[in-house]
Amino acid sequence: MKSKVYIETSVISYLTSHASRDLIIVARQELTRDMWPMLLSKFDVFVSALVVQEAGRGDPDASAARLKAVEGMPVLDISDPVRALAQDLIESKAIPDSHLEDALHVAVAAINGMEFLLTWNFGHINNAFTRARIRGVVEAEGYECPELCSPEELFGDEK
Repeated sequence: MKSKVYIETSVISYLTSHASRDLIIVARQELTRDMWPMLLSKFDVFVSALVVQEAGRGDPDASAARLKAVEGMPVLDISDPVRALAQDLIESKAIPDSHLEDALHVAVAAINGMEFLLTWNFGHINNAFTRARIRGVVEAEGYECPELCSPEELFGDEK
């Protein structure tokens, strides 16, 4: 049985965007592109209605590329339990109230039993401070918290 991975929008953006001038971003883009076939073959991958909505925003050509990348993936709903858990994440200050979308990504992954939440969002989801707070809130609500990680963390040296 394959592990279940929720793919947050930042990963899709790095996969499909034009090469950046920022060397760190370029490295993340290349790593995302390199690991993409392995991700699709080794894991059951999911996105949410929120990922589809976010992917469809902005420049028409860029949004079309992002939407094509998630085409055919199972789409998880933003249900009432997801909204409630997201609100708990905001109220507990695990995620800033100005970033409800980030709380929704975590909540939809947790509610739907994802084993991993794949993200390049180090600001509000995947950093040493937020991971512990997020895990505490999710588990206090009776859910198992997905492992919050970047593509690099998920695959390590296996490229």
